[in-house]
Amino acid sequence: MGSAVATIIDDLRRRGGLRGADVANVTAVSPATVSRWTSGASSPHPKTQLLMSDLRYIVDRLAELYDPEETRVWLYSRHRLLNGERAIDLIHGGRADEVLSVIESLNEGSYT
Repeated sequence: MGSAVATIIDDLRRRGGLRGADVANVTAVSPATVSRWTSGASSPHPKTQLLMSDLRYIVDRLAELYDPEETRVWLYSRHRLLNGERAIDLIHGGRADEVLSVIESLNEGSYT
């Protein structure tokens, strides 16, 4: 994996327990497209790169609190603090700031 995009995808796998299909779901592409990004055969659109960078930042923040498997479960679970929504859906919808706000609160111990 030589490209920056491949590095991001690898980080998402290692730190967040995310698979190519998870990245595909967030970015609304096929798993085959994610595979092409990983191999360097193609690159994501700039808007897609923004989604991926938001996801990576969120995964990095969650990795301070959880192991990779727990991080993946956290992203896919509905949360009371997110009004019953899933973090992964909010990130896909461009609402990463809402997710980060909850993570910051968790990190500070404001919520249990």
